[in-house]
Amino acid sequence: MIGELADSTRHRIEIAPVERFVPGMPHCWLASALMMLAFPKKPSGWPRKSGKSSPIQVNLSFIFDKYLSRNDVKSKMPEFDRKVLEVLREPMESGHIVIARAKDRVRFPARFQLVAAMNPCPCGYLGEPSGKCSCTPDMVQRYRNKLSGPLLDRIDLHLTVAREATALNPQVKPGEDSASAAALVAEARERQQKRQGCANAFLDLPGLKRHCKLSTADETWLESACERLTLSLRSAHRLLKVARTLADLEQVDAIRREHLAEALQYRPATP
Repeated sequence: MIGELADSTRHRIEIAPVERFVPGMPHCWLASALMMLAFPKKPSGWPRKSGKSSPIQVNLSFIFDKYLSRNDVKSKMPEFDRKVLEVLREPMESGHIVIARAKDRVRFPARFQLVAAMNPCPCGYLGEPSGKCSCTPDMVQRYRNKLSGPLLDRIDLHLTVAREATALNPQVKPGEDSASAAALVAEARERQQKRQGCANAFLDLPGLKRHCKLSTADETWLESACERLTLSLRSAHRLLKVARTLADLEQVDAIRREHLAEALQYRPATP
């Protein structure tokens, strides 16, 4: 997972009080430190606050020692404790995290980008033509249940990636290179800033209604699709933001049916 605070003037102002404790610290590490502060139960080895050390300094030292300076970082999302993963729900939704102690209640900025991966099953071979998977349906379900529905609901893009063929000299596939894709993304972000003053991901409900308008036919089609897939209202709103982004990447003003259809493919159906 990668935590990355948005690089904007507003977020720089918000993060300033935190940077006072650790000047010069990258924003992504500060965001990770703030979320570590909110763990409902501290894991073994969690440092005790001593002397005049601030909570942020204590937790940063723990992160560097436990996660960044060693090679035991967990690579798959379900390998983390479910209680730890549930802590992500609040900052993913609001962009802030609240630290409550005996006498104080402090609100910190924690806007970040979550990138996570998981196997289809505990052994990782489910769906492989080779038939190597030895997991029972109950084992697969227990593995997937480590990620709650509300947490998955807050992830905008869900992609299934097939195993690549073993080839020492693979053929170069046609398509856009990274530089071209980065230029498209930069143009889309600039388009969003000029239109609404923020990225599509940060649109509130009034902004969503204003900048993600649909035709009557497309609105009815989307409502029917959400009902058929049993998607929540939160999922529908996030889906609209993704569709708006797809339209921006194509440099068109109106969200079309094909944008909605593609955005729907990135949402997992509720079991």
